[in-house]
Amino acid sequence: MFMLSSWTSLSSLEGPRSLKWSERMALSVLKRNPWMTELPGNTSWGYTQGLIYYSFEKLSHESSNGRYQQLVQQYADKMIDEKGTIKSYRTDAFNIDNINSGKILFGLYESTKDEKYRLAIEGLRNQLRWQPRTTEGGYWHKLKYPWQMWLDGAYMGAPFLAQYAKVFNEPKGFDDVAQQLILMEKHLRDSKTGLLYHGWDESRVQDWADPQTGRSRNFWGRAIGWYAMAIVDVLDYFPPQHPKRGELVQILQRLSVALQTYQDKKTGLWYQVVDQGGREGNYLEGSASSMFVYALAKGVNKGYLDKQFKKVAERGYKGILDHLIEVKKDGEISIHQVCEVAGLGDGRDGSYAYYINESKRTDDPKATGPFILASLELKK
Repeated sequence: MFMLSSWTSLSSLEGPRSLKWSERMALSVLKRNPWMTELPGNTSWGYTQGLIYYSFEKLSHESSNGRYQQLVQQYADKMIDEKGTIKSYRTDAFNIDNINSGKILFGLYESTKDEKYRLAIEGLRNQLRWQPRTTEGGYWHKLKYPWQMWLDGAYMGAPFLAQYAKVFNEPKGFDDVAQQLILMEKHLRDSKTGLLYHGWDESRVQDWADPQTGRSRNFWGRAIGWYAMAIVDVLDYFPPQHPKRGELVQILQRLSVALQTYQDKKTGLWYQVVDQGGREGNYLEGSASSMFVYALAKGVNKGYLDKQFKKVAERGYKGILDHLIEVKKDGEISIHQVCEVAGLGDGRDGSYAYYINESKRTDDPKATGPFILASLELKK
């Protein structure tokens, strides 16, 4: 089992750093969640689990500690039987959130050649083949949310499909990935701010949807963060010659300008409702800030963005460390001010009041995972 003894002397952010922030957060996650290092453990096949284990997979490439990849495999083996059936997963729910965890299976299949991983991958790919769509071909977020595209869904489905298309040589998969991301920008981007609204209802019947545009009413930080991460991640797999690759890079570039504009000048962070930083009740939010730092830093590292955006990412990262990260006496670190959850429909009206009044948490995986990824991109 992991121990924190190697850095328990750390008591402040200014103290000696025996480990990078990426690994410090990973160790802290494990300390708080002993089920992750024990069998059998209680867990489920959800997008938050996938986010954490994906960050562990990436960390394993940079760390000398092979235990991180072992934990990824332990989770997969806990959830997938020899026939490739995934526990708690149902194709017919057509919930795009449930695709995200599948990303960790590609590396496992490559390294082990265990057929159960391939079968599970194919099962998830099959969901996307039958996923209900808008009239233009955009994935519904879930079967129970008809005719709706949410920014969250960009990250849940597109990187998996792009990786599948590359690994299993399915060129049309890249076309579908590009279509999803381009449709989201088409219907959700605000020309004035450059930001993207949370959701779009093609049918215009939802209470939260503008009757003319079908858009929701506000720019929720984490939704935009999911979308930004999706773009930089799918580009890892897109063929250089693909006709839509350049358009995806341009989308990232446009969005990055907007993120720079709405970065808080004092702290370097971003607000829960991104464009309304001075409004009562709004707050600097941990998951969106971590996601934006990751996307901007990776965008620069990969050559998609001008080098000036590295400074934007670095200011954001410093803001996270200075204002949201707590270092405890034993060296454990926590990230604060994380929106627990936000959606649309089922009484969630997409109003400003709705977003700022959703519960806040400390150490939600939707912040700890992106913080690890951001730290890796910045080599922190």
